[in-house]
Amino acid sequence: MPSWSNVVAFSLIALIIIVIPGPSVLYSIGRALAWGKRAAVISVLGNATGVGVQILAVALGLGALVIALPPLFFALKLGGALIILWLAIQAIIHSRDHVKVEKIRTQPTHRRLFVQSIGVGITNAKTIVFFVATLPSFVSPSGPSVVLQMLFLGLVFTIIGIASDSVWAVGAGLARDWFAQSESRLVGVRAGGGVALGGLGLYMLYDALAPH
Repeated sequence: MPSWSNVVAFSLIALIIIVIPGPSVLYSIGRALAWGKRAAVISVLGNATGVGVQILAVALGLGALVIALPPLFFALKLGGALIILWLAIQAIIHSRDHVKVEKIRTQPTHRRLFVQSIGVGITNAKTIVFFVATLPSFVSPSGPSVVLQMLFLGLVFTIIGIASDSVWAVGAGLARDWFAQSESRLVGVRAGGGVALGGLGLYMLYDALAPH
């Protein structure tokens, strides 16, 4: 593993990056408002799995290759935006379906929620840029395997990310539970979750298409 000083320094940077609401937080909140706490936590775990794939790619040197190839990096950013927009549209379309919580049948299965969220995590261009920029800076070339050091730091990032995003997700889910006491309020909050995801998707789309 890296030196303790590097682990502490990286953890502080990761904590700042993660705690400040960003795409992952907004995604978790949107899923909580649309489908509830359990769906949101599953989405958080799926998103973390997707980010884990990014960490593995960066540790093996593939992350830098993605950033070095503009068409591939653009495709990654565009794909992430389109996935989020599709999920937003689905949430809005189904906002009135089976509004009584005990009768919900159109909610995606846990497996589908997890798989969708893996895609969101993999296509999060901002995290892969963060990993490419920071992971190499916190490893010791003279220490153990550089790849293993990067994977350890990635694990630290993932643990912090899951904890933080889960807090946001559960908090939003609890608010949704109150709204669920009224069918009309539940319809509104589910549609609101879709709108939140849509706003995130549009921002990501703008970021992908805007000249840099």
